[in-house]
Amino acid sequence: MDLIFIHGALVRDGAWWWQRTATLLEERTGITSHALALPSCGESSPDETAGGLVADAAALRQALDRVDEAIVVGHSYGGTVIAEAGRHPAVAHLLYVSSYLPDVGQAQGTIMSGEPDPVTVGDVGDGVVGVQGYDAASFGQRFLQDADPCVQQEAWDRVTAQAVASFGTPTTAAGWQDVDSTYLVCGEDRSTSLELQHFHAARAHRSVTLPTGHHPFISRPDLVVTEIEALLSMR
Repeated sequence: MDLIFIHGALVRDGAWWWQRTATLLEERTGITSHALALPSCGESSPDETAGGLVADAAALRQALDRVDEAIVVGHSYGGTVIAEAGRHPAVAHLLYVSSYLPDVGQAQGTIMSGEPDPVTVGDVGDGVVGVQGYDAASFGQRFLQDADPCVQQEAWDRVTAQAVASFGTPTTAAGWQDVDSTYLVCGEDRSTSLELQHFHAARAHRSVTLPTGHHPFISRPDLVVTEIEALLSMR
């Protein structure tokens, strides 16, 4: 069993975001994991960045082609990548963290458009967008209020621009349909509203609410690993 982690929008270095949970997960279960590099965030070939969601989904399919069986974890935008990647025989379980299970034809930007306090992004040129109006402190208080200031700064250092096509491209598949899945609702999330989380959580087979902000795999890796252990026990 492998585990593939797909990070959220407008950040890079998924291995850093996932590392605390990855280390504890391997210690407690022996499962190895890795974070997917998203082309749309400039984490692979620069030529692929413009591909946006389509390139990200292709990267996930390629990663799944290399394993026999995997748990796929989608954080935030990562759930839309899972959807666009479609069904894959290697997927054993889908684990969503404050994420999305979009219908065919939905774009990430459309999903977020109804949020009461959306994250402000703007055009930074060359077909990419970036967050606007934040610094390390304000970003930390919105996305990682339950982590210490040093971690908040490290997270801010990994904020990056992303292809606008990641947000405007409608999905052509719904890779979450008919696949066993669990949704982790982040009960103290200051980014994704509880209303939106609950809407998408209802599409998963089961859901659990954690008393955390938007990134529980950083602030409470123990809780995330416990949920992974629980789903493994169901197999």
